[in-house]
Amino acid sequence: MSVQALLRHAWFELPMAALLFGVLALAPLGAQVLARGVVFIDLAVAQAAAASALWVGSLVDHPDWLATQAFAVAGALACAGAVALLSRRWPEQREALIGLLYVLGASVALLGARQDPHGRERMSELLAADVLWAQWPQVAVLAVCAAVVLVAGRRLARDGVFFPLFAIVASLAVPVLGLFLVFAALIAPALWQRAGAARLLAWAGAVAACAAGLAASWGFDAPSGACVALALSAYGASSALRNGSAPRA
Repeated sequence: MSVQALLRHAWFELPMAALLFGVLALAPLGAQVLARGVVFIDLAVAQAAAASALWVGSLVDHPDWLATQAFAVAGALACAGAVALLSRRWPEQREALIGLLYVLGASVALLGARQDPHGRERMSELLAADVLWAQWPQVAVLAVCAAVVLVAGRRLARDGVFFPLFAIVASLAVPVLGLFLVFAALIAPALWQRAGAARLLAWAGAVAACAAGLAASWGFDAPSGACVALALSAYGASSALRNGSAPRA
């Protein structure tokens, strides 16, 4: 199935809307991630959110979406605060220290998954969610995230705005898109901007890559999250082939 045919198929309206708003919410944050030199922050913060979401199942009997999301946001905010502290106190070692925060979160997530009979399945979904099953409430949440991030604009350069907003957006996006896809949506368009592409063009390329990934998922009957993450990763990596333009922040 071609990308054009895919976009005309009603089945893909929700996942494409989720991916569109996901890119709009994450791409501006990704540009800040590269500018600050804290590339691992997404992995660390998203993993902290996932670990918190996994543990709530063992602490609360049949938690609802609100309780799970509250735990995830709390975990992400705590991790983002730790990243901000490490970045200021030990700037030369910050990437290594943030990497250790990711390992810490991943280890806590594994322990949490063992406490839930369905923990392994839930952990797999948080890593590579099946975006084909996105629902309108989840799309609405991503749309609100995108609106807030776009309104924030240049204020994202402030630590007091960037770190808490990043934590909240990442914790809300991971259950819908999965950790791998969130990371790719952050970094891929930001790499193209660094290579000299205009911001809107870089974002449009990311959305096109998402559509291509969904088309591949449909055509090969493969998991959608993994296919879209692969397409976005290839799109981001191809920015290294761009020549003759000055980097942009």
